[in-house]
Amino acid sequence: MVDKPQSGELFGVPYNFERPSIGRMLSSYFQPDEGMLVEKPFGIGYTLNLANWRSWVVLGVAGVLYYQHNAGDDAAESENGDAADEPVEVIVD
Repeated sequence: MVDKPQSGELFGVPYNFERPSIGRMLSSYFQPDEGMLVEKPFGIGYTLNLANWRSWVVLGVAGVLYYQHNAGDDAAESENGDAADEPVEVIVD
């Protein structure tokens, strides 16, 4: 029986299902000579290269958006108080 390849590309998207090692995991997330996106050490697709400054900008923007989203939820809860827990009357014609 023919063995299927454990890594390669399918429609331009890389995949790698070889058992990951610690060294390969660490070296894949920190590649100073590469761009912002690098191939994942395990799985399908790409991941951020933490040696590139643009990756840190992306992580910072995502963190700010996440913080604003959670702060907005907290503000909405404090404005409504216990109104969200009260029953709502729905009238259907």
